[in-house]
Amino acid sequence: MLQYTKDASLAGVDIPFGVVEVSYPEPELWRREEFYALAANELAAARKAAEPYERKAVFGENPYFRFFKKFKKTFPIVLQFESAVIRGAGIPGENPVTDVPYLLELTSHVLSGTHDIDHIVGGVELYLSSERTNFPGMRGSEVHTYPGDFCARDGEGIIFSEIAGADGRTFARPESRRVFYPIFGTPGLPVEVIERAIDSLHRYVGALAPEAVFESEIL
Repeated sequence: MLQYTKDASLAGVDIPFGVVEVSYPEPELWRREEFYALAANELAAARKAAEPYERKAVFGENPYFRFFKKFKKTFPIVLQFESAVIRGAGIPGENPVTDVPYLLELTSHVLSGTHDIDHIVGGVELYLSSERTNFPGMRGSEVHTYPGDFCARDGEGIIFSEIAGADGRTFARPESRRVFYPIFGTPGLPVEVIERAIDSLHRYVGALAPEAVFESEIL
């Protein structure tokens, strides 16, 4: 497992962080139909639980929604939930490895992502950004951290910003087989939220690839 550490900027800061590392077998061993059937059932249950849908009722007290609002940003899962769940668009279905954490986000409203372990240099250091720092984003354009933003870097540079997203070097690709799923926290978030998210990821990974090997950690 990669070494995950927190630097001095996070000393005394109550932001839990979880990570699940997964080594997937070759795609021939994946159970795509079973996974996407599970996903459809999970999204149907999420849609029923949200009826009649009102954004404020579902997300108004969400800690991530409030955290992003401090940066004058909309919590991305809000729009994704409204599209994929409420309007029935579903999940992409192109890359199951990245659809796993996306399903977690849609069903739990906990922020996650995917990074390719084979593109990580050294360990992963978590830190609280004190300034705006530019880095290449996963969609090809330059993005930046924000003061007070929860971030991570490896031996070559920034790999994610909770607000701006993943970098353009370590983000998961269609060929990625060894990945880690970060599970982001917010100030004061109960660690039980992270624990439940890890359990859900284990269940989703197991549905897709029973032979996958995974390890998890909470910092």
